[in-house]
Amino acid sequence: MARVKGGVGAKKRHNKILKLAKGFYGSKHKSFKAANPAVMRSLRSAQMGRKLRKREFRKLWITRINAAARMNDISYSRLMNGLKKANVEVNRKMLSEMAIHDPAGFTQLVEIAKAAL
Repeated sequence: MARVKGGVGAKKRHNKILKLAKGFYGSKHKSFKAANPAVMRSLRSAQMGRKLRKREFRKLWITRINAAARMNDISYSRLMNGLKKANVEVNRKMLSEMAIHDPAGFTQLVEIAKAAL
């Protein structure tokens, strides 16, 4: 039985990796052997970056809500507790947007939370 070489399939795989390595430093964007581990590492980092972004945005929203809540004489934790007791289901992203763009509406939510405590 004759040996089958990679041929077209291998070339396609190599080109796919080299396309992902575009812009890499040194021979990492030209040589498959150097590009392959660099691409694998970058894809792993990109996946972690997507997870970190979610954490960072949640921290930002909480900081904004806390700042706006303290302007209305209530702490973040008491505000969230009051909203939960009042059965107001507004996520942190929307609360943050309200605090910035609709301070009057945010103040009404704070009053609801204070009443529920």
